[in-house]
Amino acid sequence: MSRKRLIVVGDRVLVKPEEGEQRSKVGLYLPATAVDSQAVQGGRIVNTGPGLALPDLGDHSDEPWRTAGGSGREARYVPMQARTGDFAIFFKKAAVEITFEDEQYLVVPQAAILALVREGDEDDLLDDALGF
Repeated sequence: MSRKRLIVVGDRVLVKPEEGEQRSKVGLYLPATAVDSQAVQGGRIVNTGPGLALPDLGDHSDEPWRTAGGSGREARYVPMQARTGDFAIFFKKAAVEITFEDEQYLVVPQAAILALVREGDEDDLLDDALGF
């Protein structure tokens, strides 16, 4: 029997939330006002969507996400800044809670993410900052 897969669409991320502590496992301190009011929350990103779809500028139809006449062109996306494995701090109100195979997750739009913590060496981090 094959296992089901959860596919994240668009510019959203799937987050395994970190519960109940003011200091996150990655060392970030969330102030009591943020934790108490549940304005922000943190969690580990377990999957990301492909990003925001870009219209095909050569197609003048009313539905720019469709490929012109089945031409077989691949969809293009604005790439996601968030990556699998990153720790994200995000606005809790923007998150949608889901349960998948008895596990609790949050689906969060990339626009609701305030900050990302990414582990890596300095060269990786510099490449990320420069967009390489």
